Amino acid sequence: MINGRVVLRRFPAGGPRGSWPEEEFARLRRLEGQPAEVVMDLATDAFLVIVREAAPEPVA
Repeated sequence: MINGRVVLRRFPAGGPRGSWPEEEFARLRRLEGQPAEVVMDLATDAFLVIVREAAPEPVA
């Protein structure tokens, strides 16, 4: 987990032109009911497919 996010998969940023495998992977996860999204990790020059963790609700 990174900053409240779970990384499902990493994809190198230098893929073939016109190819978006990270977007396709995220779309398939969304079809399965996971709120997956693609973000760029500049430090590793990679796209990450992540799911944000819900913040716990405060107990009264």
